[in-house]
Amino acid sequence: MFTGLIREIGKVVSYRNNVLSIQSKHKASLGDSIAVNGVCLTVISLQNDGFSVELADETRSIIDSSRLKGKVHIEPAMMLHDRFEGHIVQGHVDVVGVVEQINRLENGVDFIIKVPNQHIRHIVPKGSITIDGVSLTVNEVFENSFRLTIISHTLHETLIGHYEIGTQVNIETDMFARYIDHLLHHKKPISASTPMGWEEIDDISMRY
Repeated sequence: MFTGLIREIGKVVSYRNNVLSIQSKHKASLGDSIAVNGVCLTVISLQNDGFSVELADETRSIIDSSRLKGKVHIEPAMMLHDRFEGHIVQGHVDVVGVVEQINRLENGVDFIIKVPNQHIRHIVPKGSITIDGVSLTVNEVFENSFRLTIISHTLHETLIGHYEIGTQVNIETDMFARYIDHLLHHKKPISASTPMGWEEIDDISMRY
């Protein structure tokens, strides 16, 4: 689990044969989970100045691999004793969005990001969303896009300040919105005349 608070900007050294090597100050251990641009990956080898992670077929089928170069956001998995900030992030990218508009404000920048229609129902006004691993708040939701207002501190401390119109970003929608939507669409009606068994009770318990 992650929080969406970026701990470091790492540098991609190489990406070959589905193995991504990153230069980083973070001292990783073998088997660690580390989010790279919001993607939860497992450390498979260590270097003096960084670490390497491997991208599975499923991961590569969702994300935009062309962005695995240059600088990347890094967040190690949350420890039990860590202070919890940001929001609950799994590191499971749902979709790749595209920056459609950038509007500069007095104290920040508005970004309009377009996503496929089927993902809009998991994006909630004033709810949480993760963009390239950064925990952010949704300001407004449209038919097939949403608006974020990024403050100056976030622009300076992350790579979001370098986004341009057309930049593709990894998006993880709100976990609770996804779970609720799944439950509502897969709920089995229970007949009043049919007694509830332990299997049904266990199923309901696991949902909460």
